[in-house]
Amino acid sequence: MTSKTLVDHAAIAAHTITEAIGPRKPTVAIVLGSGLGRLADSVQNAVRIPYDMLAGFHVPSVVGHKGELVVGTLGGTEVILQSGRFHMYEGHSAQEAALPVRVVSLLGATTLIVTNAAGGIRRTFQPGTLMLLSDHINLTGRNPLEGPVFPGDTRFPDMSVAYDAALRARAKQVAASLGVTMEEGVYCGLLGPTYETPAEVRMLERLGADAVGMSTVVEVIAARARGMRCLGISLVTNPAAGTFAGTLDHSEVMEVAGKAGETLAKIVEGVVSTDR
Repeated sequence: MTSKTLVDHAAIAAHTITEAIGPRKPTVAIVLGSGLGRLADSVQNAVRIPYDMLAGFHVPSVVGHKGELVVGTLGGTEVILQSGRFHMYEGHSAQEAALPVRVVSLLGATTLIVTNAAGGIRRTFQPGTLMLLSDHINLTGRNPLEGPVFPGDTRFPDMSVAYDAALRARAKQVAASLGVTMEEGVYCGLLGPTYETPAEVRMLERLGADAVGMSTVVEVIAARARGMRCLGISLVTNPAAGTFAGTLDHSEVMEVAGKAGETLAKIVEGVVSTDR
């Protein structure tokens, strides 16, 4: 897909969404990772827009990614939820994977909250651990800012504080009020779709990664290029390969995400709530 086509698709998709939601002006965009779609059920006065109605959007092929935008009110704040990603390992470019971020920015969203299911590299992480992203390592080999500058993007965005400190503090406060401890660490994004080998996990551990997954990094890069504040939360669904005696299976990832997803949903709702 050419850069001009992406720009055109973003404008067309933004227009389609505006037509569907009327005068609503979502200020916070939330991306829901594998098995974490239940937060969409908490949105009030929701308008649901399937991806197949939106130019440039692809219907996800991965279990746990529904494939729709949900616009409405969450905690008194106008939000737009991306219920399901389309990943680069499905055959899409980094620019395509980041297209929804650019679309929500065109709609007026200034904050991006990204969630994901991740493998735990830090040895103390257990399935169900919630980790705030303090930083990330992009080892996908892709960057959504390649090519001509997308209108509204910065050519060389500063990534020294990619994940907003004030939003992280707010998330910790909300979690504490719910009796939940949130860890904090570095997320490493890989292309996938294979899970990592034990040798790769040892390498990532030495590089300083605490969790690993196949999403998030290109979305945050695109968001920072557009001046958006970012908050990232990983749900550790399994220990990474080689850190435990066993094998990895996507159905187990989904099972843990389903169990812990309600807690994560409450934290995200608390972060965006106007009552805090």
